[in-house]
Amino acid sequence: MMKATKARVASRLAASAAALAILGAAGTVPAVASPGTSAGGPPDIVAAPTLTAKTHDGDVGYREVGRGSPILLIMGFGGSMDNWPPSFVDALAARHSVVVFDNAGIGGTAPVPSPLSVSAMARQASALLDALHLGRTAVLGWSMGGMIAQALAVTHPDQVSRLILTSTQAGTGASLPIPPAAAAALASSNPATVLSVLFPSDQAAAAQAYLTGILQYQGYYGASEAVKDQQTAAIQQWMTGQDPAGRRLSRIQAPTLVADGTLDQLNPVQNDQLLARGIPCAHLLLYPDAGHAVLFQDAEQFIPAVERFLS
Repeated sequence: MMKATKARVASRLAASAAALAILGAAGTVPAVASPGTSAGGPPDIVAAPTLTAKTHDGDVGYREVGRGSPILLIMGFGGSMDNWPPSFVDALAARHSVVVFDNAGIGGTAPVPSPLSVSAMARQASALLDALHLGRTAVLGWSMGGMIAQALAVTHPDQVSRLILTSTQAGTGASLPIPPAAAAALASSNPATVLSVLFPSDQAAAAQAYLTGILQYQGYYGASEAVKDQQTAAIQQWMTGQDPAGRRLSRIQAPTLVADGTLDQLNPVQNDQLLARGIPCAHLLLYPDAGHAVLFQDAEQFIPAVERFLS
């Protein structure tokens, strides 16, 4: 039964996966999108222009949509701004000014001095917040982005009002390792393989919706293989407790929401529990039959939970 289900998932994703491979070339810089919506119109991240912030840590490519209190979204391994589903961003932008950006060395964002680390990426995120004059900001990080968010909250606590950590690990050295097979699937150049590790095998519709969403961006792009290799080393350093910010988990003072799916292939539930226990004032949400991309798969439940947390 499981093999048959996986076969159906692969079949349903094949056409869109091929389109993604054709439409997007990793490491290419996207064309600037058309201007955003007119005053009073609904949020539309696809129509938002790609801008460049001149920061004290180099150029950072970003987009901004919506009105209200600010929230910074930090992307995970190998991804760009184009990996945020438009429906997810626009839903948050109904009540917030949402900023998405590219991590170091991706798109129009400058690389940071080698070796790349989670803390270095957090420093660049901090520089973006400074350049945009956002003040204290809610921060949502997914996967590696959650590591960056933790480091940002540790090293620049005055910039983080509330912290949302999804499908991510503590940097104390006590987290269970990422299963090698799942890590290899995530790093694959085959989009269908990547999706298979982000969504459970019985969630083909959610995986298809995610892929259809991100293909709305013009000139879809992601990290180059060289940047992926650097990010892999940075994640390994974080997971083994070698990044100083990761060892200071208990110093996070911002109210924190930790969320994940119970079927996350990349992050065992024990890691979520460890993370929530290690942060003062943290609350843990676990979604059944959900995977690493729980925030997109169960967006109808997750976004209201975020809104309650931020209110």
